[in-house]
Amino acid sequence: MSVDVLVFGGGAANKVASAAAAAGKETVLVEKGPLGGTCLNRGCNPSKMLIAHADRVNAVRDADRFHVDAAVRGVDTETIVEEVHGTLGGVAEGMADAKRSEENLTFVNAEGEFVDDRTVRAGGTEYTADELLVAAGTRPLVIDAIDGIASVDYLTSDDALRLRHPPERLVVLGGGYIAAELGYYFDALGTEVALLEMEETLLPREDGEIAERFTAVAERRHDAYTGYRVTGVEETDGTVTATAESADGEVVEVAGDELLVALGRRPNTDRIGIENTAIETDDRGFVEVDDRLETSVDGVYAAGDVIGQHPFKHAADHEVEVVAENLLGGDRTVDYRGISHAVFTEPQVAGVGRTESQLQEAGTDYVVGRAEYADTAMGRALKLDEGLVKVLAAPDGEVLGTHLLGHEASMLVHEATLAVRHGLSVADVADTIHVHPSMNKVVAAAFADAAAEL
Repeated sequence: MSVDVLVFGGGAANKVASAAAAAGKETVLVEKGPLGGTCLNRGCNPSKMLIAHADRVNAVRDADRFHVDAAVRGVDTETIVEEVHGTLGGVAEGMADAKRSEENLTFVNAEGEFVDDRTVRAGGTEYTADELLVAAGTRPLVIDAIDGIASVDYLTSDDALRLRHPPERLVVLGGGYIAAELGYYFDALGTEVALLEMEETLLPREDGEIAERFTAVAERRHDAYTGYRVTGVEETDGTVTATAESADGEVVEVAGDELLVALGRRPNTDRIGIENTAIETDDRGFVEVDDRLETSVDGVYAAGDVIGQHPFKHAADHEVEVVAENLLGGDRTVDYRGISHAVFTEPQVAGVGRTESQLQEAGTDYVVGRAEYADTAMGRALKLDEGLVKVLAAPDGEVLGTHLLGHEASMLVHEATLAVRHGLSVADVADTIHVHPSMNKVVAAAFADAAAEL
């Protein structure tokens, strides 16, 4: 069957299918799972909804600091999990119903596989398209080199987000944002959490100072073993034990009732028959694209996590806008300037632009501005004992990067996001009148501190 456009993947890319169909192009959307992709079904949506419950639990436990007598009498985790996934399942079903009603759009809810550069077999039919978008996403990475991993029952983030009964003890392999967020969530439910991370800090991709301070916070909640590489796991009588070794040869053994593997994600290109095409991938399996998001095959585009650029839903949203425009005759390129990110623990972590180590490695001159949450009126009102905004600026005042650890960092980072994307100086932000005594005053203070260093 010949069509104009085929979209392979129903996450953010489903918007491209709708845009093409609305423009009168005969379009096919192939997605084997529920629409909405990882974010809606197995990622940011369910995790943040669950974490919102963890925040409420911790707020009650923290009430005594505000001289409020309160206690957590119980947490109905089973109902929480059912409610979260029931809500999101309804959203996904609604999306599917909407797609089925769109003119010029055929939604194939089945597994797909490339037959050649422009042909995909799905649901028993072969569809050949003039133009295609590959948006097949990623899945949790499990490292086969860990001795015994194939012989034990383990959780991935997909499983952990649906766990109706939290374990008493949880061992987490990894210390990135998935490990940090799920560790925070399960800790709030009363689980004893142990994290094993091969780098010297948790969240090792963050600015080093922020990562160190986050690690110190996490160590007050969890057993955090940083600088330890996991070498093996084994399971005996329902107890899973992970063995890890430091660079100097020190060995630790950490036991728990459940094992969560949170070591990153891998592209799904090995499951979609991409070897039957001339679409080029890198050595990790991510699809290679140019700045228009076109692959090595003319008229075949790729977007989202499968290209391995910025594994965030907001990046994918930008990418599919670019692809939709190009499919309809445009010539738009991606622009990742000012793309920020956040980790939704408490305190939160957020960042935009380059880190201090990246600037040092590049030999870039810079100054640093800092402000502590505790030194602001709202920080004192909320009794915040942890929080930092760190601004990195060029000698001419250009904002090179901003990194935050603290309450609502995911919202506060957007001032810096605008500055980085639109070339504002530290003085531009510092001179902007901020509401008093809002939490944003800590951002203004950090930018003012950077401006004073110029």
